[in-house]
Amino acid sequence: MIDAPPQQVFDVLADGWTYSDWVVGTVHVRDVDDSWPRVGSQLHHKAGPWPLSLQDSSTVLACEPPHKLVIKAGLWPAGEAIVVFTLDPVGADATRVRIGEDFAAGPLRWIRNKLNDLVLHQRNKETLRRLADIATRQKADEAAES
Repeated sequence: MIDAPPQQVFDVLADGWTYSDWVVGTVHVRDVDDSWPRVGSQLHHKAGPWPLSLQDSSTVLACEPPHKLVIKAGLWPAGEAIVVFTLDPVGADATRVRIGEDFAAGPLRWIRNKLNDLVLHQRNKETLRRLADIATRQKADEAAES
């Protein structure tokens, strides 16, 4: 649960330059298409620790502001995943955010097991904590400016 309305949370998702701030494992955003997050647009990133960092891109597959964003996240040669962010309003000023992530191609898809699922679950919990920090900080900043 994030203490901000869906649009406030979606605004963070819509700012591709912030992904390395809240997506666990993304260490650097190299470029973001001007049309992000429209379908087909890409964000170019680096993931993983140096010197093992991998450069790849993620592509928007579906975008329904402020309720849903679906991304094909690339991390080749490890593979790619389909990531679905779903935002549901809870009252006037809160949002339930769900992340669904499934490996779609490559070696990561082949080695899926309970341990990997647990690690992915913990990673996504931390990702949601970071997303909440940014979304609620923006909400507080806007309130202070009013």
